Parts: sequence; C-alpha cells; structure tokens
Amino acid sequence: MGKEPPDYDWLYGEDGPPGDPDPTRVLPVQPRPERSRPAKSRPERDRPEPVPAASGGRRRPRIGRVLIALLALWLVYLVVVPLLAWQSVEKVEAAPGGDRPDKQPGTTYLLVGSDSREGLTPRQKRRFGTGEAGGRRTDTIMLLHVGSGPNLLLSIPRDSIVEVPGRGTTKINAAYALGGAPLLVETLERATGIRVDNYVEIGFAGFVGLVNAVGGIEICPESDMRDPLANLNIKAGCQEAGGRKALGYARSRKLSALGDIDRARRQREVVSAVGRKAASPWSFLNPVRYYKLAHAAADFLVTGEETGPFDTARFAWAMTRVDGENGLTCSMPIRDLAVNWDPERSQQLFKLIAEDRTEDIPDRLCRPSGLAD
Repeated sequence: MGKEPPDYDWLYGEDGPPGDPDPTRVLPVQPRPERSRPAKSRPERDRPEPVPAASGGRRRPRIGRVLIALLALWLVYLVVVPLLAWQSVEKVEAAPGGDRPDKQPGTTYLLVGSDSREGLTPRQKRRFGTGEAGGRRTDTIMLLHVGSGPNLLLSIPRDSIVEVPGRGTTKINAAYALGGAPLLVETLERATGIRVDNYVEIGFAGFVGLVNAVGGIEICPESDMRDPLANLNIKAGCQEAGGRKALGYARSRKLSALGDIDRARRQREVVSAVGRKAASPWSFLNPVRYYKLAHAAADFLVTGEETGPFDTARFAWAMTRVDGENGLTCSMPIRDLAVNWDPERSQQLFKLIAEDRTEDIPDRLCRPSGLAD
C-alpha cells in the first residue's frame, strides 16, 4: 500500500493547520497588464489632441475683467465727485412761515440769480462790469416746473409789480432785498398760487464759473450790442461766449426797447445753452470737465434747507430739457411794459402749472415777451 500524499491544504488556506486562528488566505491573481506600445508606434488616431497654450486661452477673460474693473471705477467716480462737491454747497432757510399752498403734483423750483457783489475781487468786478452796488438783489427770477408734461421755464421780470407781504405793492425784486429767500418765496406763492418746492440761487461768479466749466456756450444776439454797464461789446450773429461775455449778454437791459423783458429772454437763452452743454456726453466722458463742472456749481450754489442732492440733480437735468420739443420757455404774461401782469392770462397759466398740465399750455400764454401781441 503506497504512502498518501502530504496534506498541504493548511498551506493554501482551506482548513489551515490545527489550532491556527488566522489561516492564510488565498489572494486572487491579478491579471498582468499588457505592455503598452512604444509612443512612436502609436497610430495617429490614438494620439491626443494638442492642448492650446495656457496664455492664449486666458487672454480674453483677463482683458474682460480689466474692462469691467475700469467701468466700475468710472461709475464710482461719476457718483463720488458730485457727492464730495455737494459738501461745499451753501444752505439757506427759504421756506416761509404761515399758510402756504397745498402740495401740488409735479415739482416747482425757484431759480434766483443774485447780483450780490459779495466775495468778488476788485478785478472781478471790473471784468464782470458789476459796479460797486451793495446789498443783495435779484437779476434773475425763474420758476422751473417739472412733472408729467413738458418742463416749463418761466421768467418773472424783476420789476414786476406785486403785493409783497408786509411791504405793500412794489417791485418783486424788493421782496428779496428786504426779506431774502423766504419773503421772495412767500410773495410768489401768494401771487401765483403755485407752491415752491425747492430753492436754488447762484451769483455772478458762479454763473461765470459754470459757463467756463462747460467750455463756453453759443449765444445769438440779433443785433450788435455795446453796453459799457455790462462790460459788453459784441457783434450780431451766433458766436461762442465764455463766462464773462455770457454774463454781460444775460445782464444787459439798456439796449432794447423791451428792457427787462428782453433781458429775461436772453437769460433763458443762456441758461438753456449751459444746460445743453452740461448734459453733453463729453461732460461725462472727460474727467477733468466733469470735475470742474461739479465743483463750479457746488462752490457758488445756494439751496434751500429742504433741497437735497437728488433734488438738485433733478433740477440740473431738467434745465437741459427746457427748449424746443423737450420743454417750454416763457415770460410772465404781462399787459404793458410797466411789467403789470395780465390778470386773465397769468391766472390761467398759474392754474395749469399748479395742476401739472403743462402740455395744455397754449401759445398765447407762453410767449417770449409775455405780451399778448
């Protein structure tokens, strides 16, 4: 009888040797990987596509990010510059006490051009032809109404004969000289029934600075104008004017039979021209001009306590849209050159403004001279 073959089951993990608590486990045999072909013999179809250079793939996104960053900085600049300039705006109490017209639709601004010489140097007085008169008066009085219809810019001749509260019947210019902004606002509200929501005032130097800040404006005198009192000597026809010439053009009133009436028309012409230049794209694209314009306005601007930066910005934008199809420019309806208001036509105009119905204002109520014919 032959010998039985040795038992190797314990060696391969079947039963293990007697008493072995951790028998050896059989590990699965891993298939041997095939040897890869040499790279040089790999078929063309198996070769990976070439990867473009990293720099070429990132160039466009980097340029885009730079442009977005520059745009963001520019928008910040457009916002920050006027906000910083606003800090230098002078504030005055302009709201009168006592009874006032109720709140009305739309917004009405009172724009006053002061002829005060305060703060002007002797050289500026000579250049601007202001003389040495003391006190504070108004060379310009305008109402700007902004609402659902066309913007309306209404000149009120400073020699208009009205009832000034507590002072009797006199020229409206006296209201400002005697009681400042509050008395002028009260006088206008009682005479017109229109509530004044915001007050804006600018002086000689500020006017000149604004015109210069926008790079000058175009004026179109209908005849030669030589007025030593306004330091003005210009020819007829459209021409460019800097701040000093524009101021003289707006102030002169001795060269026309209409006097103050014709001066008010030129004032509206100049104000509209400044507004158009200020709203041009170049004012926002040129950082130097934008900065000068913001600070020229702020340094010489006076606003009522109730007038905030948003109200002032809206006023500035509205002044760019008061001519042609965008708005109406009128003089107060008057019945004579003594500047007595036409009682019928003026009251009709006031009612339409107070009701925010500027689109319904007919030509007979909105004339350059204010006269009926």
